[in-house]
Amino acid sequence: MSSRVPLPGFALSLGYTLTFMSLIVFLPLAAIAWKSADLSWEQFVQTVSHPRALAAMRLTFSTALIAAAINIVLGLIVAWVLVRYEFPFKRWVDALIDLPFALPTAVAGLVYASLYMKDGWIGRFIVPMGIEIAYTPAAIVMVLVFTGFPFVVRAVQPVLEEIDTDLEEASAILGATRWQTFWMVLWPNLRPAVVTGFALALARGLGEYGSVIFVSSNLPGKTEVAPTLIVARIEENKFAEATALALVLLLSSFALLGLINVWEKWSRRHEA
Repeated sequence: MSSRVPLPGFALSLGYTLTFMSLIVFLPLAAIAWKSADLSWEQFVQTVSHPRALAAMRLTFSTALIAAAINIVLGLIVAWVLVRYEFPFKRWVDALIDLPFALPTAVAGLVYASLYMKDGWIGRFIVPMGIEIAYTPAAIVMVLVFTGFPFVVRAVQPVLEEIDTDLEEASAILGATRWQTFWMVLWPNLRPAVVTGFALALARGLGEYGSVIFVSSNLPGKTEVAPTLIVARIEENKFAEATALALVLLLSSFALLGLINVWEKWSRRHEA
């Protein structure tokens, strides 16, 4: 007796999906690994362990992690306001959340650089006080917060909309504080969405290039991130070295995102 597939056209849909994923995702990833194979193992290790490469990797991961952590706080607050409160021009504010998706990141970098440079609208006031943001790691964090902010909001917002406010009212009636209500009632439902938003913002920050080049001075060992170093190697016609760095960045990103997913699954089983 032959088994019937619940959805018609499953074989065709699966074949289309695998073909699309192979051409768009798997093939470019395989090309990175193949091109980096032009280097011998000693050359590969020398390339990825060079002090300039290590400094760029450290700066890339540290700024991306800090920006993603900041986005968790900001994203939760903004999502909460958009879901729980009514105020004038709410739809306009909600639409502005998606602006970093539509705005070229290079434009964002130019805007932040013009604001915080010495003669910028904000920089002219804070630079004389000894606060310099433009062309520093702090500026990189700021643009990464801007580009990754919508991921957290859009991941948390639909979950908040599905949480019945009666649960919060019941918690308050039973004598729970606002913090206890958040931690015991809301957080278990919000945590998977927060982790998803954090992972997406982190992944975006690790590969960001367009906005970073305008707000950092791209000094090797100081304000140079890994994507900028990869582009520099390409401009030097060192394609094998560029792909080697890209491969390390890719594998490191996969490993970090994998650890986040493993932690989330472990915490779910632990609570269950």
